[in-house]
Amino acid sequence: MTTPDETTEILNRPLSRELLARDITRLAYVAKDGTPRNVPVGFSWNGTEIVMCTAKNAPKLAHLRQNPAVALTIDTEVHPPKILLIRGRAELDVTDGIPDEYLEMNTTYQMTPEQRVEWEAGVRSLYREGMVRIVVTPTWAKLIDFETTLPTAVEELIQQQAERQATDS
Repeated sequence: MTTPDETTEILNRPLSRELLARDITRLAYVAKDGTPRNVPVGFSWNGTEIVMCTAKNAPKLAHLRQNPAVALTIDTEVHPPKILLIRGRAELDVTDGIPDEYLEMNTTYQMTPEQRVEWEAGVRSLYREGMVRIVVTPTWAKLIDFETTLPTAVEELIQQQAERQATDS
């Protein structure tokens, strides 16, 4: 586990900031029946929290109320991939209107100004009754760039190999 200071340091790295500026994360949580779920969802980063917004009747909300532990993955589609892994607890904030974060998180999609006006009108009509903000404060983070950082299992294999070579010498 990372300490709060280590988590903050990881999230403040330039590559982490780049990944936190992306549009989509994958939200993993545990369903009521104990099985895992993983869904792509739009998000925004406000400097301390990841905010995702959803419909008030989204099935994931009942699961998150029962077990708020979540994991997030934000990554790239290039080789080698750049991956930011985050763990935290989801807090649910029911809103009467459309959260600003929802409108902001969708500004990176390529839309003409006319498409943007049409999209926003559709959102306001669809979510007339409001939305739920899913707010995650990171409690753990790992950045994998395959250059300076690797998945933990690979790091352990490299360490074991180095130790074997040192005792063989």
